[in-house]
Amino acid sequence: MMKTAITAAVVLAALFMPTMNLGAQSAGSPAEKDFVSGGKIEMTLESGDYHIRASSDNRLHVRWNDASSKGVQVKLTTNGKSADVRVENTPHDNFHAIIEVPALADVRIRLTAGNLEMAEIKGDKDIELNAGNLNISVGSSSDWGDVDASVTAGDVNAPTFKEARGGLFRSFKWKGPGKYRLHVHVMAGDINLRN
Repeated sequence: MMKTAITAAVVLAALFMPTMNLGAQSAGSPAEKDFVSGGKIEMTLESGDYHIRASSDNRLHVRWNDASSKGVQVKLTTNGKSADVRVENTPHDNFHAIIEVPALADVRIRLTAGNLEMAEIKGDKDIELNAGNLNISVGSSSDWGDVDASVTAGDVNAPTFKEARGGLFRSFKWKGPGKYRLHVHVMAGDINLRN
């Protein structure tokens, strides 16, 4: 009973958090921009379902479903080996987007609420979500050096790292021989780290 009440409160708080108002936005699907392999990409994503996967070129691509595209604003900016991706003014339901990035990239993502699925992309990952689910393909455990995953309320399933925990304030840390760092956190929801 207490777990349900806390989870509901966290979800409601996440859904009503204020969002930043940015000028000079671009609209339309798709949005694309040249980038480089091995760069760092920061993403700020408003509520929705997102699929992040490797692109076949060194470009950033953002595509979303036409049914919910009215008012959606996407901003892609690059500066050398740094890129910034912002998706704003998403509708409250049925927003789905595909974001393609170079196959080798460090990625930092902040998502207000929804679901995020990430295909295997080589590089550091720093991903946080207020409410929803994270499903991340991490590949081999030998690629990773420092790993930490945590939920305020929910489950962490990480068979690659031989970890499975659920409930309130669950977390694990793992160290391996690889060079990449993985940090994931969800306030209310589940984390799935799979091969």
